[in-house]
Amino acid sequence: MGNDRSGTGAETVSGPGYALLLAAGPVGKQRLMDAAAALPQLAAVSPAALLGTPGGASVVQLVDPADPQTVLTHLRTAAAHPGPVLVHLAGQLTLDAKQRLPHLALARTTPRTARYTALPWHWLAAELGRRPPGSTVVVADLVADETAWPPLRTVGPSALAAGLTLYGTVAPAPPKRQMATPDYSRAFAGLLRGAQERPPLALLHQRAALEAGLGTGPELLLDGTGPGDAYPPPGAAPGPETTPWAARTGQNPPLGPTEQAGPAGQAGPSAPTGATAPAGAAEQVVSAGPAGPTGATGPAAPAGPVAVTPPPMPSGPPEAFRPADPEPAPPSLFAPPPPGRAPAPPPPGWAPVADPLAATHTAIFEAANAGRHSEAASMAAAWEQEALRTAGPRSDEAIHWLEVRADLSRIAGDPARACELWLAVAEARLGNGEPAEHPEVEGAVDRAHHQWQFVQDRARAGALAPLLIELRGRVPGRRPGALEAVRRRAELLRAPARTR
Repeated sequence: MGNDRSGTGAETVSGPGYALLLAAGPVGKQRLMDAAAALPQLAAVSPAALLGTPGGASVVQLVDPADPQTVLTHLRTAAAHPGPVLVHLAGQLTLDAKQRLPHLALARTTPRTARYTALPWHWLAAELGRRPPGSTVVVADLVADETAWPPLRTVGPSALAAGLTLYGTVAPAPPKRQMATPDYSRAFAGLLRGAQERPPLALLHQRAALEAGLGTGPELLLDGTGPGDAYPPPGAAPGPETTPWAARTGQNPPLGPTEQAGPAGQAGPSAPTGATAPAGAAEQVVSAGPAGPTGATGPAAPAGPVAVTPPPMPSGPPEAFRPADPEPAPPSLFAPPPPGRAPAPPPPGWAPVADPLAATHTAIFEAANAGRHSEAASMAAAWEQEALRTAGPRSDEAIHWLEVRADLSRIAGDPARACELWLAVAEARLGNGEPAEHPEVEGAVDRAHHQWQFVQDRARAGALAPLLIELRGRVPGRRPGALEAVRRRAELLRAPARTR
């Protein structure tokens, strides 16, 4: 249900892009992160690299807004943009005192006034979730205060991803008298500053998390896996006042952007009647290219997450590349390897008998094969988060769950996402010192190549081609001509599309 099912960014919508860079937080002692420090380096990234749009982009900064309606206006401008959109959020999450729903704290937010002075997270999901699939990505560098962290830590990062393609990190509040720094944003921007074009976001996210030193602490990594369960209040069973409406009815959430403000205990912030920017919000267009209209809204669309049915897999790849040997059974069907040992494909006919996670793997793949792809992806993502926390981002356990997610993408009919994740597996294994001729390294690149051939969207396939060519140069595999096959198709993808 995310807007970027391939994880490569906004490749299914062409034209100039639009980026909204938002840094926000309460003033004074309530501030937990130096959010504004994320913006200078992001603003220095070329729009083409930031948005993945060679045709140019508009980049708007919004620093410490005081009114949620101001942010909502900017979100609606972004949501109405006809081209690719990226929204970057740096700041802190809190829960409102009544409904216990997540909000992005703004300049005037206090624990008692969050419901009226912070941006409800479901507003963000409602505005961006109605955009075309593949057109939008949200990158978040957040801390969660003492009200938001416990339920988020329990549910996992997918709780924030309803209807969104969401990359980034959420960390608990720093110790008292300390302020968190947006290290993920800085690493993200640093990787893009030297890039001619934006790499696939799953790889960019993985590298940014590694450079920022994330994955071994308590923080949660948001890896673009898509929507998850509703965000529940801590210790409460779902009920009419505690379960978000998007999960309960599929309709607009309560206290949504169209309701009128009132005194405490009544409706939340009112909808804007015009594009206003009250004092306390600093806005700046820092770079622009040719851009389409951004202020007019289109026809009314249902608010909330937009359901997307995965496309059926093509009957066969455009080129008849297959791994030199028959593809081994997916590694996700077997138990994670013990620390320090690279997994090897099991002998033919062998079945594990002492798999401590056998029931977990069975449940995940039963859900996937039954078409419950979001459920399967959420379970796998939760286990990956646990592996990242306990063993680290380059551990065999973490790589195993990356392989699981790659195979789940294949089952879900998303070959671009599967290709990207297998590329990430190969990069991780090579980064761990495994040789290019290692069966697991070769297998990961072979699977990435195989899935890439099923990607029929020219922009998505073209974005993945340079990474696959680079890896094929290092890992040629055992089938002659594999590298040349990738180059040939990459050239065809760069050629102008024929019209009849």
